[in-house]
Amino acid sequence: MRLAILITVLVLYFALLIGVGMHYKKKTTDVNGFVLGGRSVGAWLSAFTFGTSYFSAVIFIGFAGQFGWKYGVSATWIGIGNAVIGSLLAWKILGRRTRLMSQQLNSATMPQFFGRRFDSNALKVVASVIIFVFLIPYTASLYNGLSRLFTMAFGIDYIVCIIVMAVITAIYVTAGGYKAAATNDFIQGMIMLVGIVAVVAAVLKSKGGFQESLNGLAAVRDATIENGTVPGIFASFFGPAPLALMFVVILTSLGTWGLPQMVQKFYAIKDESAIKRGTVISTFFAIIVAGGSYFLGGFGRLFSDKVDVAKDGYDCIVPTMLEELSPVLIALVVVLVLAASMSTLSSLVMASSSTLTIDFLKGTFMKNMNDRKQLFIIRILIVVFVVISAAIAMVQYKSKVTFIAQLMGISWGALAGAFLAPFLYALYWKRTTKAACWTSFAMGVGLMLIVMLHKTWLPAFMQNPIACGAMTMLLGLVVVPVVSWFTTPVKQELVDNAFSCYEQKTVVEQKTALGD
Repeated sequence: MRLAILITVLVLYFALLIGVGMHYKKKTTDVNGFVLGGRSVGAWLSAFTFGTSYFSAVIFIGFAGQFGWKYGVSATWIGIGNAVIGSLLAWKILGRRTRLMSQQLNSATMPQFFGRRFDSNALKVVASVIIFVFLIPYTASLYNGLSRLFTMAFGIDYIVCIIVMAVITAIYVTAGGYKAAATNDFIQGMIMLVGIVAVVAAVLKSKGGFQESLNGLAAVRDATIENGTVPGIFASFFGPAPLALMFVVILTSLGTWGLPQMVQKFYAIKDESAIKRGTVISTFFAIIVAGGSYFLGGFGRLFSDKVDVAKDGYDCIVPTMLEELSPVLIALVVVLVLAASMSTLSSLVMASSSTLTIDFLKGTFMKNMNDRKQLFIIRILIVVFVVISAAIAMVQYKSKVTFIAQLMGISWGALAGAFLAPFLYALYWKRTTKAACWTSFAMGVGLMLIVMLHKTWLPAFMQNPIACGAMTMLLGLVVVPVVSWFTTPVKQELVDNAFSCYEQKTVVEQKTALGD
């Protein structure tokens, strides 16, 4: 019965996704329409595509299980940070200015933005290489959260799951581009909202309700974790390790400000009204999905009699929590995790393929490439990236190598560490220089490579990829203005042109702004 319900739900779900892709295929005829949806995407689609790109199966299965086990219910702070810093403040601080300046500079990708804002083709090319190198393994890691869930629930081979997910995503993204992906992200986002609420309620009910579950968690002791034997520590407000928890909040929340696949959502927003409404919708989505995921993970220790973290790793925690749910709820969870993974996958392959085509190939080897040819190559590269990521995921699964999963955290740290500070200052501060941008690129990528290859070169507190990634982002916010003060500024006419978009007059209704 369980398998029959799953197959029925998945067939209907996949048919809907492909149908949306085919619907937008005839409407997507140029690069601007394919990559940015013609810069006419409304509030609901923009907010949901931002949220679904943010939260993948890695969050629901991996991070929620791992950090919930380590920090108890205080892991919920990660979800709150994701909502406030990663969504609300990201939209407030970056949304409007990114939309205006990216259009003024006629940039469709983050590398293109850097190249035109700082008048440097080399910056554009290097940024595109960084994105390509660090997004591919991140893309591969999206499949990891599905393996245990499918095996636990249905006995379906993980390889079959990878192939189906890759094929369906490739079909609707290559057919309809950004608009198709955004529309499907909305559908997938609704599934995620309903699924998270239903699963949290069902799991807590299985343990006697919220208060009973909290009491059970307060009784847990773990001598292997610092402060783990303090009475009630896993049910406390800040948990056993507040400082480590803070680094996780910074990495997973502030990191969205510098991730190309996240920032690119602001390029496509339709108008001011869409930004205002999108801010509220995106924040609400993050509170429910991220807050619910980490809150659920916080109760993972109630299932310690069924979980062997030392043997099976943290990825087994959340699937174990879901084992006893009804067939309908299990089917909902499977679709939820698929939706989370496919929405993020579509965003990553779109960012990778457009960046490699527009910023690397056209910028270096095929400078006279016309719009039609760019669109063709972007579609081809989407398929290539999906195939590569699926192949890496299969190799990782068969060989039991954990390197790819670990590299996902390093990917966030490297990308956000390199791009966050120069992008933010470029939007707000005319004095930001090309040298400061180069410095941030080198520091972000360099520090994360050191963590990966020779972490003993770093101070003890930065040897953890999460702490190092968080510190790299914070250091960039200091380093970029310092370097900018002591290096040659960008030509004044280029800067004035970039910032002129903020000074253009626009007429609005009095309900938006008071008149004289």
